[in-house]
Amino acid sequence: MTPDSATRERLAEAVLTLCREAGERILRVYARDFDVTSKDDDSPLTEADRAAHEHLAAALPELEPALPVLSEEGGDIAFETRRGWSAYWLVDPLDGTKEFIKKNGEFTVNVALIADGRPVLGVVHAPVLERSWLGIEGSGAFREDEHGRRAVHTRRAGSGPWTAVVSRSHRGEQVDALLERLPGFETTSMGSSLKFCLVAEGSADLYPRFGPTSEWDTGAAQCVVEAAGGAVLRLDATPLGYNRKASLLNPDFVAVGDTAVDWATLFDGFAVNER
Repeated sequence: MTPDSATRERLAEAVLTLCREAGERILRVYARDFDVTSKDDDSPLTEADRAAHEHLAAALPELEPALPVLSEEGGDIAFETRRGWSAYWLVDPLDGTKEFIKKNGEFTVNVALIADGRPVLGVVHAPVLERSWLGIEGSGAFREDEHGRRAVHTRRAGSGPWTAVVSRSHRGEQVDALLERLPGFETTSMGSSLKFCLVAEGSADLYPRFGPTSEWDTGAAQCVVEAAGGAVLRLDATPLGYNRKASLLNPDFVAVGDTAVDWATLFDGFAVNER
């Protein structure tokens, strides 16, 4: 089931409101001292993660009761159950918990609507920055801030140097090897799903990610990039997909702005992994 254009646009506005409300709950914790615990995978967890999750997990089913919710902070849902979902909400209540703990402002609330294995609606909200990005399949991508709402578009890659946005915490040798294949490059660093948003609004040409991420880390921001004219590609140059396997871990990928580039040739020799 893929919601029609009018439904996607209606839901996007409602989801943006919910993400802002979740952001307000996050900021209440951000403004004071808070405890940090560790999850089973040793990733950090705070009261803010839980507060945002609880709000979104309660509110999203009120928008579309038939759509299940898959959230990073929700309970495990077996693939045998998930594989029957034609559409569902994919939620990262607080992406960039490490950035939240560092108090550098580079964290986001992320909600995507996944239909038939691809994101068709995505909202990325940065509470401290007071900025939001929306991606709506068939309607475009938009940035909303204190100046209002405007459409955003990816840019054509020039003859060089290209701008690559890289993770503050995760870079590695493979990222450097890919960058060396570009016609010259410069890098900028950013936390959380904001890296995708730089590509979507034409401030960067690509965001390569080698290393584990989960589907909720990418779904909303992938929709923003795609709706802006870009793509999020596996290393075989096919689009990153969702809910197609038992593991919710993504393979390595690169978010790109210019789909006319021969990315398959640039990726040649890099192994495609399935985590």
